[in-house]
Amino acid sequence: MRELDVVGVRVEMPSNQPIVLLREVDGERFLPIWVGPAEASAIAHAQQGIVPARPLTHDLFRDVLLATGQELTEVRITDLRDGVFYGILAFASGVEVSARPSDSIALALRLGVRIVCADEVLAEAGIAIPDEQEAEVQKFREFLDQVTPEDFDTPG
Repeated sequence: MRELDVVGVRVEMPSNQPIVLLREVDGERFLPIWVGPAEASAIAHAQQGIVPARPLTHDLFRDVLLATGQELTEVRITDLRDGVFYGILAFASGVEVSARPSDSIALALRLGVRIVCADEVLAEAGIAIPDEQEAEVQKFREFLDQVTPEDFDTPG
């Protein structure tokens, strides 16, 4: 397993589909995961430190875990099958719960736990970005500094 950091969320054009971009902590690979608008908004909220007036789903789940003393130790991106990523919530008690990576990432950001990815998944879906393309990554980070969670809301 390799540890990942969340670079941020953006909307991929022309499909208008949100993606979360993760980066290998001790490496040069990036992992893009397509997510739904609600999950993109939840991840962006957590990254920007936005606290809603009333708890949203991921905030509620965090609060339930804290209230019941359940310690989430890490979230794992474990598999990629037919273009679909799979994940696990790993608890200190040894319990593991299957979860979508998008929900897992939103929860990890709220609880400050690490995100790890199976080497096989990174080998298959990871994208190495050489140093000369780092300027593009910087542009992406600047975009993230200006984007708001509302940018991911869809009409209807």
